[in-house]
Amino acid sequence: MSDDLTTLRLIRDQTRQLLLDVTLSPKPSYSIDGQSVSWEAYLARIQTTLDWCDAKLNDAEPFEFATRGGT
Repeated sequence: MSDDLTTLRLIRDQTRQLLLDVTLSPKPSYSIDGQSVSWEAYLARIQTTLDWCDAKLNDAEPFEFATRGGT
């Protein structure tokens, strides 16, 4: 499990860096010779990957339930 968490953290860190790089130098969407590049869609996929990593890591974190007894 530890290796899986390490891999998820690495993917999340790389994806954060990619998100930073893409937003620091945004490019326009374009179409050339029948091929289209949508930077908005690319950015959305990066964000989806980041959200997925965060959700997986949150699920793996230990948790506890706080309860309170009454008398």
